[in-house]
Formats: sequence, C-alpha cells, structure tokens
Amino acid sequence: MGFSSFLGRVLFASLFILSAWQMFNEFDDIGGPIAKDLIPKLTVVRRNLSSKLGVAIPDINVRPAIASIIFLKGVGGILFVFGSRFGSYLLLLYLGLFTPILYDFYNYKPNNPEYYLLLNDFIQSTALCGALLFFIEMKYLITRKQIRRKTPKAKTV
Repeated sequence: MGFSSFLGRVLFASLFILSAWQMFNEFDDIGGPIAKDLIPKLTVVRRNLSSKLGVAIPDINVRPAIASIIFLKGVGGILFVFGSRFGSYLLLLYLGLFTPILYDFYNYKPNNPEYYLLLNDFIQSTALCGALLFFIEMKYLITRKQIRRKTPKAKTV
C-alpha cells in the first residue's frame, strides 16, 4: 500500500504542481495571462463585498494574488507528495479562497455557454476539496491509532 499511496499523492499533486509551474513561467510585471481573467473577477468580488459590508474596499492588486496562488499550489503540492498534512491544508486554502473567485458561474445566466464551463470547473474544485478533506481525516485517524496501540508485554517463563 505504501507505493500505491505515494503514486496516488504524486498524481493528485501533479495537477497543482504543474499548474503552478506554468503560472510561474508566465509570471511577469502584470501577473501573466491569468491577470486578464482575474482582474474583472476581483473587481466584482470587491464591489460585492463593498455593497454587503457597507465599507469601501480598496482595489485588490492582482500581482500578489497570483503570487499567492503560485505559492499555495506549488509548496502545497510538493508537501502533499511527501504526505504532509500541512501541504494538504495549503491546497485546501487555495481551493477555498480562489475557487469561488475563479469559477464564478453564479454571475452568469444558465443559457450562457460560459456558465456550464465555469460550473464544471467549480464542481471539479469542490471534488478536489473533498479528496483533500478525506486525506486529512485518514492521516489523523492513522496517527491516532498508532498512539492508542499498546506495546506488547514480555512473556515470563
């Protein structure tokens, strides 16, 4: 089970690591090609938060947001490969923060073709969240069982 578990973690984390590597290679002064998609989405988030909270929220700089995406995906994915719970928490943080922003299907009408593309990616990201939560819980249960296990007593003759 050790090798298959490692292989599963490598395949799962490769999604995040390769994506972070591509974003890192495309990262430039404005943040890369993803900045074109992210700027309007962050503007909508800022506008919605301002209206809900009743407080003026300043403009959100895209470049640090993209840098944090790269960091969370890259470091989280590498740590996850080695079985670290902290790596899975980083990936979960990335998915929790940026999934509703990047895949904002709720801002489109169902008859719009982009609605279904964003909904599909949103559901896929929530499934990845579920897999990470499963990994965290299994890691917790395994360490808890090892602590409870008693050491065998030596038999007397």
